[in-house]
Amino acid sequence: MILVYIEVREGKVKKSSLEALSEGRRRAVELQGEAHAVLVGHGLEGLASELYGCGAAKVHVLENALLSHYTPSGYAYALHSLVQELQPRVLLFSATALGRDLAPRVAAKLGVGLASDCTLLAVQEGQLEFVRPVFAGKAFVTFRLRSTPQIATLRPNVFPLLEDGPGSGESEVRDVAVPEDQALDRVVEQVREEGAELDVTEAEIVVAGGRGLKAPENFDLLRDLTQILPHSAVGASRSAVDAEWIDHQHQVGQTGKTVSPNLYLAFGLSGAIQHMAGMSSSKVIVAVNKDPEAPIFKIADFGVVGDLFEVIPHLKEELKKVLSD
Repeated sequence: MILVYIEVREGKVKKSSLEALSEGRRRAVELQGEAHAVLVGHGLEGLASELYGCGAAKVHVLENALLSHYTPSGYAYALHSLVQELQPRVLLFSATALGRDLAPRVAAKLGVGLASDCTLLAVQEGQLEFVRPVFAGKAFVTFRLRSTPQIATLRPNVFPLLEDGPGSGESEVRDVAVPEDQALDRVVEQVREEGAELDVTEAEIVVAGGRGLKAPENFDLLRDLTQILPHSAVGASRSAVDAEWIDHQHQVGQTGKTVSPNLYLAFGLSGAIQHMAGMSSSKVIVAVNKDPEAPIFKIADFGVVGDLFEVIPHLKEELKKVLSD
């Protein structure tokens, strides 16, 4: 059996978790088993029906009012207890900020290994194999985990959603007692950024900018594009973030976030290796830069050698025409 942790944000299941569940179902069929999903929190039973279509044969809902908000120690304890009982062969997470925090904690509690940021799963000779990028995305490594359960985090926007799931299944709600010595942290307040935008790791289109934008206010040009393009978000290079032109949550790269959108629009980005490590798995890359020798053009599917301040206004007008039809 493959167990998949389902992340919920503001009462909604995250798309990246549905992708992980879909992949879990595909591999479970190959391994002649089932895919189960697990929800941790408070009042989440109503979300179970959403998971059947992505392949969940059963949904385990771990209920506790103390788990209404994510806490590393509480969630790790709840999951650890369930895994010990169910003994799944595989435990999958999405490689979101939460998943990258929770998965290693659960792995440490279980004393098993972890395959992080996987971009491909495959079954060979009855064994599950994991593929992940290494050396800043320049190479890929294929390996197996000897320990059980095999725990992995899957990169968002890489694994397709299941389109022919069963549509129905079983759910079980359990009250989880979290001992005081296991609940080492509490959420006392959540502060949401004003005008918070879609996270770059979840966006289908990322519109990114670098030092070529010349000033912080010029990131508004990119935000204008995200207002036109559906399911899009603004990304940035480390140099732009270090210059305090935009918040760190937008940073894409080795010291920022790793993204795999359907389309990556790079404006004024030279293409430093640290940045390309975070976006080279994008399905289509379009680069705009005045320097014809900019490294970004080496990985771009389409490139425009030109002034971004001249290109963006024309692009906006053309997008409006195309998307209005």
